[in-house]
Amino acid sequence: MAPLVVDVHTHVYPPAYMEMLRGRKTVPYVHDPAGDADPRLIILSSDDDPSIPLDERGRPVDASYWDIDVKLDFMRRHGINCSAISLANPWLDFLEPDEAQSWAERINDNLEETCARVNRVADPEKTLTLHEKETLYAFGALPLSAPDPGIVVNEIKRLKSLSHLRGVIMGTTGLGKGLDDARLDPIWAALEETGSLMFLHPHYGLPDEAFGSGDAMNRYGHVLPLALGFPLETTISLTRMLLAGVFDRFPRLKILLAHSGGTLPFLAGRIESCIHHERKFIANGGDVPGPQRSVWDVLKTNIFLDAVVYGTAGLKAAVEASGGADRLLFGTDHPFFPPLDSKEGAEWPSVTTNYKAIHAAFDQDAKEVAGVLGGNAARILDLR
Repeated sequence: MAPLVVDVHTHVYPPAYMEMLRGRKTVPYVHDPAGDADPRLIILSSDDDPSIPLDERGRPVDASYWDIDVKLDFMRRHGINCSAISLANPWLDFLEPDEAQSWAERINDNLEETCARVNRVADPEKTLTLHEKETLYAFGALPLSAPDPGIVVNEIKRLKSLSHLRGVIMGTTGLGKGLDDARLDPIWAALEETGSLMFLHPHYGLPDEAFGSGDAMNRYGHVLPLALGFPLETTISLTRMLLAGVFDRFPRLKILLAHSGGTLPFLAGRIESCIHHERKFIANGGDVPGPQRSVWDVLKTNIFLDAVVYGTAGLKAAVEASGGADRLLFGTDHPFFPPLDSKEGAEWPSVTTNYKAIHAAFDQDAKEVAGVLGGNAARILDLR
Protein backbone atom coordinates (compact mmCIF):
# COMPACT_ATOMS: atom_id res chain seq x y z
CA MET A 1 0.00 0.00 0.00
CA ALA A 2 1.24 3.50 -0.83
CA PRO A 3 2.15 5.68 2.16
CA LEU A 4 -0.59 7.78 3.72
CA VAL A 5 -0.35 11.40 2.53
CA VAL A 6 -1.60 14.19 4.81
CA ASP A 7 -1.48 17.84 3.74
CA VAL A 8 -1.14 20.06 6.82
CA HIS A 9 -0.66 23.33 4.94
CA THR A 10 -3.66 23.87 2.67
CA HIS A 11 -5.96 26.87 2.78
CA VAL A 12 -9.61 27.56 2.14
CA TYR A 13 -11.85 30.61 2.34
CA PRO A 14 -15.12 29.12 3.63
CA PRO A 15 -18.47 30.60 2.46
CA ALA A 16 -18.91 32.77 5.56
CA TYR A 17 -15.45 34.31 5.07
CA MET A 18 -16.05 35.08 1.39
CA GLU A 19 -19.39 36.65 2.30
CA MET A 20 -17.69 38.87 4.86
CA LEU A 21 -14.90 39.95 2.48
CA ARG A 22 -17.40 40.71 -0.30
CA GLY A 23 -19.23 43.04 2.07
CA ARG A 24 -16.14 45.14 2.80
CA LYS A 25 -14.77 48.19 0.95
CA THR A 26 -11.45 48.53 2.77
CA VAL A 27 -8.47 46.15 2.92
CA PRO A 28 -8.96 43.24 3.09
CA TYR A 29 -11.88 42.83 0.70
CA VAL A 30 -13.06 40.92 -2.35
CA HIS A 31 -14.12 42.75 -5.50
CA ASP A 32 -16.28 41.04 -8.13
CA PRO A 33 -15.52 42.45 -11.60
CA ALA A 34 -18.24 42.63 -14.20
CA GLY A 35 -18.61 39.68 -16.55
CA ASP A 36 -17.02 36.28 -16.09
CA ALA A 37 -13.72 37.47 -14.61
CA ASP A 38 -12.60 35.87 -11.35
CA PRO A 39 -13.09 37.85 -8.12
CA ARG A 40 -10.13 39.93 -6.97
CA LEU A 41 -8.75 39.48 -3.45
CA ILE A 42 -7.13 42.65 -2.08
CA ILE A 43 -5.28 41.88 1.16
CA LEU A 44 -2.36 44.33 1.03
CA SER A 45 -2.64 48.10 1.35
CA SER A 46 -0.11 48.40 -1.50
CA ASP A 47 -2.54 46.48 -3.74
CA ASP A 48 -5.31 49.00 -2.98
CA ASP A 49 -3.60 51.87 -4.79
CA PRO A 50 -6.32 54.16 -6.23
CA SER A 51 -4.18 54.58 -9.37
CA ILE A 52 -4.75 50.88 -10.13
CA PRO A 53 -8.10 50.12 -11.78
CA LEU A 54 -10.37 48.31 -9.33
CA ASP A 55 -10.69 45.29 -11.63
CA GLU A 56 -6.89 44.89 -11.60
CA ARG A 57 -6.15 45.26 -7.88
CA GLY A 58 -4.89 42.40 -5.74
CA ARG A 59 -4.90 38.89 -7.11
CA PRO A 60 -7.55 36.92 -8.98
CA VAL A 61 -9.02 34.07 -6.93
CA ASP A 62 -10.91 31.22 -8.56
CA ALA A 63 -13.12 28.48 -7.15
CA SER A 64 -10.10 26.62 -5.73
CA TYR A 65 -10.12 29.15 -2.86
CA TRP A 66 -13.64 28.34 -1.63
CA ASP A 67 -15.11 25.35 -3.49
CA ILE A 68 -14.34 22.26 -1.40
CA ASP A 69 -15.02 19.98 -4.38
CA VAL A 70 -12.13 21.65 -6.19
CA LYS A 71 -9.97 20.97 -3.11
CA LEU A 72 -10.98 17.29 -3.17
CA ASP A 73 -10.21 17.03 -6.89
CA PHE A 74 -6.78 18.54 -6.23
CA MET A 75 -6.20 15.97 -3.48
CA ARG A 76 -7.13 13.06 -5.75
CA ARG A 77 -4.93 14.39 -8.54
CA HIS A 78 -1.88 14.52 -6.26
CA GLY A 79 -2.46 11.40 -4.19
CA ILE A 80 -3.39 13.23 -0.97
CA ASN A 81 -5.55 11.19 1.41
CA CYS A 82 -6.26 13.78 4.09
CA SER A 83 -6.01 17.57 4.40
CA ALA A 84 -5.98 19.80 7.48
CA ILE A 85 -7.54 22.94 5.99
CA SER A 86 -7.09 26.41 7.44
CA LEU A 87 -8.15 29.96 6.73
CA ALA A 88 -5.53 31.88 4.76
CA ASN A 89 -4.17 35.31 5.63
CA PRO A 90 -5.36 37.78 6.75
CA TRP A 91 -7.44 35.48 9.01
CA LEU A 92 -9.66 37.56 11.36
CA ASP A 93 -7.09 40.02 12.68
CA PHE A 94 -8.69 43.03 10.96
CA LEU A 95 -12.18 42.69 12.44
CA GLU A 96 -13.77 45.31 14.66
CA PRO A 97 -13.69 44.15 18.30
CA ASP A 98 -17.45 43.76 18.60
CA GLU A 99 -17.57 41.52 15.48
CA ALA A 100 -14.65 39.21 16.20
CA GLN A 101 -16.34 36.60 18.37
CA SER A 102 -19.41 36.04 16.20
CA TRP A 103 -17.40 35.80 12.98
CA ALA A 104 -14.87 33.40 14.52
CA GLU A 105 -17.66 31.12 15.74
CA ARG A 106 -19.44 31.26 12.41
CA ILE A 107 -16.34 30.55 10.33
CA ASN A 108 -15.11 27.77 12.61
CA ASP A 109 -18.56 26.18 12.53
CA ASN A 110 -18.38 26.47 8.72
CA LEU A 111 -15.09 24.56 8.77
CA GLU A 112 -16.52 21.88 11.08
CA GLU A 113 -19.63 21.45 8.91
CA THR A 114 -17.52 21.16 5.75
CA CYS A 115 -15.25 18.51 7.25
CA ALA A 116 -18.22 16.57 8.65
CA ARG A 117 -20.00 16.58 5.29
CA VAL A 118 -16.93 15.41 3.38
CA ASN A 119 -16.01 12.74 5.93
CA ARG A 120 -19.52 11.30 6.25
CA VAL A 121 -19.79 7.74 4.90
CA ALA A 122 -22.83 6.10 3.36
CA ASP A 123 -22.78 3.29 5.92
CA PRO A 124 -22.18 4.74 9.41
CA GLU A 125 -21.50 1.22 10.71
CA LYS A 126 -18.51 0.86 8.41
CA THR A 127 -15.13 2.12 9.60
CA LEU A 128 -12.87 3.40 6.83
CA THR A 129 -9.13 3.93 7.04
CA LEU A 130 -7.63 7.27 6.05
CA HIS A 131 -6.47 5.60 2.81
CA GLU A 132 -9.97 4.77 1.60
CA LYS A 133 -11.58 8.19 1.20
CA GLU A 134 -10.42 11.80 0.95
CA THR A 135 -10.94 13.27 4.39
CA LEU A 136 -10.72 16.75 5.89
CA TYR A 137 -9.82 18.19 9.28
CA ALA A 138 -9.21 21.85 10.12
CA PHE A 139 -7.32 24.46 12.12
CA GLY A 140 -9.68 27.04 13.62
CA ALA A 141 -9.39 30.83 13.35
CA LEU A 142 -9.17 32.99 16.48
CA PRO A 143 -11.00 36.27 17.26
CA LEU A 144 -7.77 38.04 18.18
CA SER A 145 -9.19 41.55 17.84
CA ALA A 146 -11.87 40.84 20.46
CA PRO A 147 -11.89 43.33 23.37
CA ASP A 148 -11.05 40.66 25.95
CA PRO A 149 -8.44 37.86 25.57
CA GLY A 150 -10.92 35.72 27.51
CA ILE A 151 -13.06 35.59 24.36
CA VAL A 152 -10.11 34.10 22.48
CA VAL A 153 -9.50 31.62 25.30
CA ASN A 154 -13.15 30.55 25.22
CA GLU A 155 -12.98 29.93 21.47
CA ILE A 156 -9.85 27.80 21.88
CA LYS A 157 -11.71 25.70 24.44
CA ARG A 158 -14.86 25.53 22.29
CA LEU A 159 -12.85 24.26 19.33
CA LYS A 160 -11.89 21.19 21.36
CA SER A 161 -15.56 20.17 21.36
CA LEU A 162 -15.74 20.20 17.54
CA SER A 163 -15.01 16.76 16.12
CA HIS A 164 -12.89 17.83 13.15
CA LEU A 165 -10.88 20.76 14.53
CA ARG A 166 -7.28 19.87 15.26
CA GLY A 167 -5.81 23.15 16.50
CA VAL A 168 -5.71 26.82 15.52
CA ILE A 169 -3.98 28.99 12.96
CA MET A 170 -2.44 32.33 13.95
CA GLY A 171 -0.51 35.05 12.18
CA THR A 172 2.63 36.71 13.47
CA THR A 173 1.05 39.94 14.73
CA GLY A 174 -0.87 38.30 17.59
CA LEU A 175 -2.96 40.98 19.28
CA GLY A 176 -1.24 43.63 17.15
CA LYS A 177 2.15 43.92 18.83
CA GLY A 178 3.85 40.64 17.95
CA LEU A 179 4.09 37.28 19.67
CA ASP A 180 6.29 38.48 22.56
CA ASP A 181 3.31 40.52 23.85
CA ALA A 182 2.63 39.57 27.49
CA ARG A 183 -1.12 39.99 26.84
CA LEU A 184 -0.95 36.73 24.88
CA ASP A 185 -0.11 34.71 28.00
CA PRO A 186 -3.75 33.64 28.66
CA ILE A 187 -3.92 32.42 25.05
CA TRP A 188 -0.67 30.45 25.35
CA ALA A 189 -2.00 29.01 28.61
CA ALA A 190 -5.25 27.92 26.93
CA LEU A 191 -3.40 26.30 24.04
CA GLU A 192 -1.15 24.48 26.49
CA GLU A 193 -4.01 23.43 28.77
CA THR A 194 -6.10 22.03 25.90
CA GLY A 195 -3.11 20.46 24.13
CA SER A 196 -4.02 22.41 20.98
CA LEU A 197 -1.48 22.73 18.18
CA MET A 198 -0.95 26.27 16.85
CA PHE A 199 -0.15 26.58 13.15
CA LEU A 200 1.94 29.77 12.91
CA HIS A 201 1.78 31.42 9.48
CA PRO A 202 3.38 34.69 8.30
CA HIS A 203 1.67 37.59 6.56
CA TYR A 204 3.99 40.11 4.84
CA GLY A 205 5.15 41.46 8.17
CA LEU A 206 8.32 43.13 6.90
CA PRO A 207 7.99 46.75 5.75
CA ASP A 208 7.88 47.43 2.01
CA GLU A 209 11.15 49.34 2.32
CA ALA A 210 12.94 46.06 3.04
CA PHE A 211 12.17 45.03 -0.53
CA GLY A 212 12.82 48.36 -2.25
CA SER A 213 9.32 49.74 -1.63
CA GLY A 214 6.89 50.17 -4.51
CA ASP A 215 9.48 50.27 -7.28
CA ALA A 216 10.78 46.77 -6.55
CA MET A 217 7.27 45.43 -6.03
CA ASN A 218 6.30 46.75 -9.46
CA ARG A 219 9.34 45.13 -11.08
CA TYR A 220 9.48 41.84 -9.21
CA GLY A 221 5.87 41.24 -8.20
CA HIS A 222 5.54 39.23 -4.98
CA VAL A 223 8.83 37.32 -5.26
CA LEU A 224 10.67 39.21 -2.51
CA PRO A 225 7.93 39.25 0.16
CA LEU A 226 6.95 35.63 -0.53
CA ALA A 227 10.41 34.11 -0.91
CA LEU A 228 12.17 36.20 1.76
CA GLY A 229 9.61 38.20 3.72
CA PHE A 230 7.53 35.21 4.79
CA PRO A 231 10.39 33.06 6.13
CA LEU A 232 12.13 35.99 7.85
CA GLU A 233 8.85 37.08 9.40
CA THR A 234 8.34 33.59 10.85
CA THR A 235 11.91 33.47 12.16
CA ILE A 236 11.65 36.89 13.81
CA SER A 237 8.28 36.17 15.46
CA LEU A 238 9.38 32.82 16.91
CA THR A 239 12.66 34.33 18.14
CA ARG A 240 10.75 37.13 19.87
CA MET A 241 8.68 34.48 21.68
CA LEU A 242 11.89 32.75 22.75
CA LEU A 243 13.52 35.99 23.99
CA ALA A 244 10.39 36.93 25.93
CA GLY A 245 10.46 33.64 27.81
CA VAL A 246 7.20 32.32 26.35
CA PHE A 247 8.62 28.81 26.15
CA ASP A 248 9.96 29.08 29.72
CA ARG A 249 6.48 29.92 31.02
CA PHE A 250 4.64 27.49 28.73
CA PRO A 251 6.98 24.53 28.20
CA ARG A 252 4.25 22.30 26.69
CA LEU A 253 3.19 24.77 23.98
CA LYS A 254 3.02 23.06 20.56
CA ILE A 255 3.61 25.07 17.39
CA LEU A 256 3.66 24.03 13.73
CA LEU A 257 5.77 26.52 11.75
CA ALA A 258 4.89 27.23 8.12
CA HIS A 259 7.46 26.96 5.34
CA SER A 260 9.78 24.67 7.32
CA GLY A 261 10.26 27.30 9.99
CA GLY A 262 11.43 30.04 7.66
CA THR A 263 15.15 30.58 8.21
CA LEU A 264 15.03 29.35 11.82
CA PRO A 265 16.69 25.93 11.21
CA PHE A 266 19.59 27.58 9.40
CA LEU A 267 20.00 30.49 11.85
CA ALA A 268 19.34 28.71 15.16
CA GLY A 269 23.04 28.50 16.01
CA ARG A 270 23.56 32.20 15.32
CA ILE A 271 20.49 33.10 17.40
CA GLU A 272 21.82 30.99 20.28
CA SER A 273 25.27 32.58 20.06
CA CYS A 274 23.84 36.10 20.10
CA ILE A 275 21.71 35.25 23.15
CA HIS A 276 24.76 33.81 24.92
CA HIS A 277 26.74 37.03 24.34
CA GLU A 278 23.98 39.60 24.99
CA ARG A 279 25.07 41.94 27.81
CA LYS A 280 21.50 43.10 28.54
CA PHE A 281 20.57 39.67 29.93
CA ILE A 282 20.93 38.95 33.66
CA ALA A 283 23.18 35.97 32.94
CA ASN A 284 25.75 38.42 31.56
CA GLY A 285 25.35 41.15 34.20
CA GLY A 286 22.38 43.00 32.67
CA ASP A 287 18.85 43.51 33.99
CA VAL A 288 16.68 41.69 31.42
CA PRO A 289 15.76 38.08 32.32
CA GLY A 290 16.51 36.61 28.90
CA PRO A 291 15.39 33.11 27.85
CA GLN A 292 16.16 30.18 30.12
CA ARG A 293 15.79 27.48 27.47
CA SER A 294 17.98 27.20 24.40
CA VAL A 295 16.62 27.60 20.89
CA TRP A 296 17.76 24.01 20.20
CA ASP A 297 15.71 22.68 23.10
CA VAL A 298 12.62 24.57 21.94
CA LEU A 299 13.03 23.31 18.37
CA LYS A 300 13.26 19.71 19.53
CA THR A 301 10.46 19.94 22.10
CA ASN A 302 7.85 22.54 21.13
CA ILE A 303 8.20 22.94 17.37
CA PHE A 304 6.99 20.98 14.37
CA LEU A 305 7.84 22.06 10.83
CA ASP A 306 5.93 21.66 7.60
CA ALA A 307 7.88 20.46 4.56
CA VAL A 308 6.98 23.40 2.30
CA VAL A 309 10.53 24.42 1.43
CA TYR A 310 10.92 22.99 -2.12
CA GLY A 311 14.43 21.55 -1.78
CA THR A 312 16.46 18.82 -0.11
CA ALA A 313 18.91 21.27 1.51
CA GLY A 314 16.07 23.01 3.35
CA LEU A 315 14.49 19.72 4.42
CA LYS A 316 17.78 18.39 5.77
CA ALA A 317 18.34 21.61 7.74
CA ALA A 318 14.80 21.33 9.14
CA VAL A 319 15.37 17.75 10.25
CA GLU A 320 18.78 18.52 11.74
CA ALA A 321 17.44 21.47 13.71
CA SER A 322 14.27 19.81 14.96
CA GLY A 323 15.91 16.59 16.05
CA GLY A 324 14.48 14.16 13.54
CA ALA A 325 12.25 13.54 10.55
CA ASP A 326 9.39 12.59 12.90
CA ARG A 327 8.69 16.33 13.45
CA LEU A 328 8.40 17.19 9.73
CA LEU A 329 4.98 17.22 7.98
CA PHE A 330 4.04 17.35 4.29
CA GLY A 331 2.19 20.40 2.92
CA THR A 332 1.20 21.96 -0.40
CA ASP A 333 0.15 25.59 0.30
CA HIS A 334 -2.85 25.00 -2.00
CA PRO A 335 -4.51 26.99 -3.59
CA PHE A 336 -1.53 29.33 -3.84
CA PHE A 337 1.19 28.76 -6.46
CA PRO A 338 -1.03 27.10 -9.11
CA PRO A 339 0.48 25.96 -12.42
CA LEU A 340 0.85 28.79 -14.91
CA ASP A 341 -0.31 26.33 -17.56
CA SER A 342 -4.07 26.53 -17.08
CA LYS A 343 -4.66 23.20 -18.81
CA GLU A 344 -7.36 21.28 -16.93
CA GLY A 345 -5.92 18.45 -14.90
CA ALA A 346 -2.36 19.84 -14.93
CA GLU A 347 -0.12 18.86 -12.04
CA TRP A 348 1.05 21.61 -9.71
CA PRO A 349 4.86 22.03 -9.87
CA SER A 350 4.76 23.53 -6.38
CA VAL A 351 3.41 20.19 -5.12
CA THR A 352 5.45 17.79 -7.22
CA THR A 353 8.62 19.70 -6.26
CA ASN A 354 7.86 19.03 -2.58
CA TYR A 355 7.25 15.35 -3.26
CA LYS A 356 10.55 15.03 -5.13
CA ALA A 357 12.48 16.89 -2.41
CA ILE A 358 11.11 14.62 0.33
CA HIS A 359 11.96 11.44 -1.56
CA ALA A 360 15.43 12.77 -2.41
CA ALA A 361 16.14 13.85 1.18
CA PHE A 362 15.14 10.50 2.71
CA ASP A 363 15.66 8.10 -0.19
CA GLN A 364 17.52 5.61 2.01
CA ASP A 365 14.73 5.30 4.56
CA ALA A 366 11.20 4.42 3.40
CA LYS A 367 9.92 4.71 6.97
CA GLU A 368 11.06 8.34 7.22
CA VAL A 369 9.48 9.15 3.84
CA ALA A 370 6.20 7.61 4.99
CA GLY A 371 6.38 9.58 8.23
CA VAL A 372 6.95 12.93 6.55
CA LEU A 373 4.27 12.30 3.93
CA GLY A 374 1.54 11.46 6.42
CA GLY A 375 2.40 9.23 9.35
CA ASN A 376 3.75 12.09 11.48
CA ALA A 377 0.68 14.25 10.87
CA ALA A 378 -1.69 11.36 11.62
CA ARG A 379 0.06 10.87 14.97
CA ILE A 380 0.49 14.53 15.94
CA LEU A 381 -3.03 15.60 14.86
CA ASP A 382 -4.70 12.41 16.07
CA LEU A 383 -6.34 11.73 12.72
CA ARG A 384 -8.78 8.84 12.50
